[in-house]
Amino acid sequence: MGIVNVTPDSFSDGGRYLEVDDAVAHGLSLVAAGAGLLDVGGESTRPGATPVSEADELARVLPVIRRLASDAGVPVSIDTTKAAVAHAALDIGATIVNDVTAGRGDAAMLGVVADAGAGFVAMHMRGEPRTMQHDTSYDDVVVEVSDFLAERVSVAVDAGVARDAIAVDPGIGFAKLAEHNLELLARLRELVDALDVPVLVGTSRKAFLGTVLADANPRVHGADIDPTARDDATLATVMWAIDHGASIVRVHDVEPAVHAVRLWRALLDLDAAAVA
Repeated sequence: MGIVNVTPDSFSDGGRYLEVDDAVAHGLSLVAAGAGLLDVGGESTRPGATPVSEADELARVLPVIRRLASDAGVPVSIDTTKAAVAHAALDIGATIVNDVTAGRGDAAMLGVVADAGAGFVAMHMRGEPRTMQHDTSYDDVVVEVSDFLAERVSVAVDAGVARDAIAVDPGIGFAKLAEHNLELLARLRELVDALDVPVLVGTSRKAFLGTVLADANPRVHGADIDPTARDDATLATVMWAIDHGASIVRVHDVEPAVHAVRLWRALLDLDAAAVA
């Protein structure tokens, strides 16, 4: 899943693709690099982000989605918490709704998804992006996240969303400290096995990677590591996630991830042939 941020304030590439032509060109370049899905968002969900109005979000994403849905040749997802934005995006060609609130932010969201027969990604988060890092206490983060996601899948199905159209996201970096993110990755297979729907993992360029890199190099502070300098660390987590059962990985830099996955699959095929 390639990321197309049509925002001025996203933590990694805010402002780079705010113009429609730039965002569309970026999305098409991600597909050319091998992305199988595009995720278009018009509201930053980084920690502390300020919400934007429905009108502003619509103005940002709809022209981009219309063109990508027509020209990209891959499914387009709308990354939003607002049912009206999801409805408008689905009307012009988006086929998936990626909601960081798992349908809790807008009571109409699940009905919109169900009525459109769309795909739905439910993510784990506490609170909202502006406040989520104020609530980061867990007894067992993997069990608690798994239980939350299982409950949101059940709610979505009860609302009419097809079970085979649902994926879940443990919400790396959302209401979690670095140690929680690492534990979710380390025990990802446990989470995958606990859920009966595909799991999406989004680690790309996130701050906890900077924390890990800084721990490995005492001369570097995690906060000083530019997000784009976290791509090597991102790639390590991408391959770990896929090897531990993730069905979808959400990334900014698509080409290295595609190359790594293709090599991994080739090695698995050779290994299987050797065993046979």
